[in-house]
Amino acid sequence: MYTCAHLRRNFLLPIAVFLFLSAGVRAADGVRLYTPYTRISVPPGESIDYSIDVKNDGSELKNVDLAVTGLPRGWNSTLKAGGYLISQISILPGERKTVSLKVEVPLKVNKGNHTFSVVAGNFDRLPLVVNVSEQGTFKTEFTCDQINMEGNSKSNFTFTTKLSNRTGEKQMYSLRAAAPRGWTVVFKPNYKQATAVEVEPDNTASMSIEIQPPYNVGAGTFKIPVQAANNSTAAALDLEVVITGSYEMELSTPTGLLSMDVTAGKDKRVRASKPRDWDVKFSPDTIPRLEPGGNAQVFATITAEEKAIPGDYATTITAQTPEVSTSAAFRVSVKTPLLWGWLGIFIIVGTLTVIYILFRKYGRR
Repeated sequence: MYTCAHLRRNFLLPIAVFLFLSAGVRAADGVRLYTPYTRISVPPGESIDYSIDVKNDGSELKNVDLAVTGLPRGWNSTLKAGGYLISQISILPGERKTVSLKVEVPLKVNKGNHTFSVVAGNFDRLPLVVNVSEQGTFKTEFTCDQINMEGNSKSNFTFTTKLSNRTGEKQMYSLRAAAPRGWTVVFKPNYKQATAVEVEPDNTASMSIEIQPPYNVGAGTFKIPVQAANNSTAAALDLEVVITGSYEMELSTPTGLLSMDVTAGKDKRVRASKPRDWDVKFSPDTIPRLEPGGNAQVFATITAEEKAIPGDYATTITAQTPEVSTSAAFRVSVKTPLLWGWLGIFIIVGTLTVIYILFRKYGRR
């Protein structure tokens, strides 16, 4: 006699066997997707190439729709087979086809795991994981190790900068400066003056920027904004120039006359700074301090050599400080002493007198 428990066991066993056989038939009759690399790690901006096998395990021809789903925003993908972009593939029973999947990871992407799938219609789904190894960006970087320089109004300031293209494409940048009026800004990428520079993707170009202040600039701090830009990306940098002051002086005489006469062996007093040539004594020989816009008088006593040949001589007189120097060229006319002139006359007169006496004495014989 069968109990209810016996009947339940006998009834469930055929059902379990039927379900198992049905699942096996569907698996044997389906389409499978396969790739050996289902989890990989790449940096931002990388392109990934997958080779995916599509296998028909059934006994009939299968037309399989292929698609990529769940791809993160900003990522791009292409499916190819036989050199063509595809969205469906036809596979004979027991046949295997290979398709290529290319996935482009953007530069602007978060670090971490990103998951998406390749779907073969209603047959199979292949999950894939890409681990982005670092935080990504899509931008241009403009940097300088030293953005502040100090000098006087006559100084030229040279800044060394780096322009980095953190995008996935080659970029042509226009180079611009918003300097105050009168300032000169020159860009020199790769040591050559230019107004634009081309930078390869994920690459850096070294560039010097030369800045010259106007001639009448006063002391102070000046901002010099510079920019590298195009229609898709840009970067700016604020350079700073500190002008400590303006250093300039002029060397001349009170009348502006830069010539003089002096007798050999004698001296003459002029106002001047200490020259590089000639023997000159100064009073004073040093000016401790000269206020802006001020002037000072220095007397220089120039002594010509006793044996100096009469004529014009040129000498350069220089006044200088650690910051600035100025020079003036003087023309000095050297004359012989008056004593030598009279002595010459006496010699000539004496000679004529002797000739006259000799002529009177011996001329009549």
